[in-house]
Amino acid sequence: MVYTKEPTVYPYDSFNAEEDGIALRSAMKGFGTDEDTIIEILANRSNAQRQKIADYFANDLSRDLIDDLKSELGGHFEDVIVAMVRPPTEYLCKQLKKAMEGMGTNEDTLVEIICSKDSKEINDLVQAYEEMYDRPLAEHLCGETSGELRRLLTFIVTGTRDISNKVDSALAREQAQQLFEAGEDKFGTDESVFTKILGKENFNQLRQIFEEYKEVSGNTIEQALRSELDGDLLEAMLAIVECVQSPPAFFAKRLYKSVHGAGTDDDTLIRIIVSRSEIDLGAIKTEFERIYDKTLESYVKESMLGETSGDYKKALLALIK
Repeated sequence: MVYTKEPTVYPYDSFNAEEDGIALRSAMKGFGTDEDTIIEILANRSNAQRQKIADYFANDLSRDLIDDLKSELGGHFEDVIVAMVRPPTEYLCKQLKKAMEGMGTNEDTLVEIICSKDSKEINDLVQAYEEMYDRPLAEHLCGETSGELRRLLTFIVTGTRDISNKVDSALAREQAQQLFEAGEDKFGTDESVFTKILGKENFNQLRQIFEEYKEVSGNTIEQALRSELDGDLLEAMLAIVECVQSPPAFFAKRLYKSVHGAGTDDDTLIRIIVSRSEIDLGAIKTEFERIYDKTLESYVKESMLGETSGDYKKALLALIK
């Protein structure tokens, strides 16, 4: 099943970079900041249009839009707005670097960003990361992860995933058999077979492999993974499977988890809502309601009742629509 991409943010029909630039500058000038105007403009422009506003700031006002926003805003509201103004690939590269900085590594973030991308998206990330940080992404990942998870992630970012999108049904049957023999059909698990197949094949081929696996094993690939693997590698493999089958369901579950329980994982909440708003946030909303029997909008509203910054919530809801 190939899902229909359904954004919530589209290019603004009457877009004028100069008008928006002047309005944003006015909203940040003088005493106090007009947060509502900032949200209204930026949440209703595509990222490409936001880049043109940033160009207007640089070329006509001799100012840096992100620097101006940072000087006027604060907290998680600032994080949302600045995320919206950065080019999408640059923003995700910054999120990857943040996940690997300091004490400990945020494997969940690495898995979410890397395992959900197709070959072209990975290639864009790899190129941008090296340009921004003068260091290959694969090298940084190798230094911050270990074991089969490191092998899987570096496998993906070094460009080994097939880019053809073609399906070979006979090969898919063979690969399903290989997965069965590496896991359920033996004592112990040969994790390298799972890593090689799930990290290398294109998403269409993987979809066929997972169908064949049900025929070979009698179980779904998810059931097999849960019985054979654990920890970060299991989460990474499940992320690939979910993104092959339904990216909106994967991201809906990530959003639910980000605000469920003690404390909000603001980085994840912001990252998914901003980065998917021009791709499939509409489809994610539909899946969220199907899985949890409540709308994403109502869930965010309820979960943020105690937030000190109402503007943070307003900005997220403006993107969710």
